[in-house]
Amino acid sequence: MQSEPVDPNPAEAQVERYRTLAAEHASGVGVVCSRYRGKDHAITVTAFADVSYDPPTMLVCLYDMGRMCEAVESSGTWTLSLLASGQRSVANWLASPGNPVDGLLDSVPFHRTERTGTPVLDGCLSWFELDTVSVHTAATHLVVVGRVTAMGRGAGAGPTDRPLIHYAREYKSIG
Repeated sequence: MQSEPVDPNPAEAQVERYRTLAAEHASGVGVVCSRYRGKDHAITVTAFADVSYDPPTMLVCLYDMGRMCEAVESSGTWTLSLLASGQRSVANWLASPGNPVDGLLDSVPFHRTERTGTPVLDGCLSWFELDTVSVHTAATHLVVVGRVTAMGRGAGAGPTDRPLIHYAREYKSIG
C-alpha cells in the first residue's frame, strides 16, 4: 500500500488527486430546498447523512460561499428530497452554478410542506423537513445539522423505485 502525504496547503494536482480518490465513494443524491425572503432556493447535494434516529437528525454539507448557505442559515428550516434514478435532469439543473433564483423551480414538479411551505420535490424517494440545530464550518463548507420535523415518501414514488447515486463524478442508477 502506497501512502501519499497531503500538504496542509495542497497544490492543484494534489487537490485533483484527492477528488479522484474521494469519487470512488458512491453516495445518494438529494436536493436541499429552503424558502428565504419569499423565494425558493434549491441545490443538488451528495454530502448528507442521517445522524441519529432518536430524535431523528440529519446533516448536509453546503459550499460556504453559495447563496444556499445564507438561505438555510437565515430561514432555519430546510428540506432534503432524496432523488430517484429518473430525476437525473433535476439533479443536473439544480447542480448548475449560477442558476437564477427567480424561476429556479419552474420546471421542477414540487409541493410545499404544511408547516413552513418549503419545497419538496415530487417523485423523490423520500423527503425530510428539518429545523437547523447547529452549523459548523469545515474547510470550504458548512455542515448543517437539522432535527427532522416531518417526513414522507415523494408524490408518485413507489417502494420499488431506485435511487439516483453519484459515483466517479457521474450520476448513475443501481441495476
